Amino acid sequence: MAHSSTKKKPVGAMIVMGIISLALYATLLLKQDVVNSTFAQGGLYALLPIITAFVFSYFHGTFTGHFWTVLGVEAAKKKMEVK
Repeated sequence: MAHSSTKKKPVGAMIVMGIISLALYATLLLKQDVVNSTFAQGGLYALLPIITAFVFSYFHGTFTGHFWTVLGVEAAKKKMEVK
């Protein structure tokens, strides 16, 4: 009997990354006074906005990638030839 090669959709990973992303955004918005005062201290604290941007980018990007995979939207596997 032939086995079909269907990929399992990353629904669980999508939900986890979505929750983490939502928590990050909620924390940023609800604690913006603390975030602003901390980021404005200068010195090594000046790196915090950059690190924060990378953290947000990773979790939101991973969530978005899983979201589109769950919906069935995938990148083209091979380039089409133009004649």
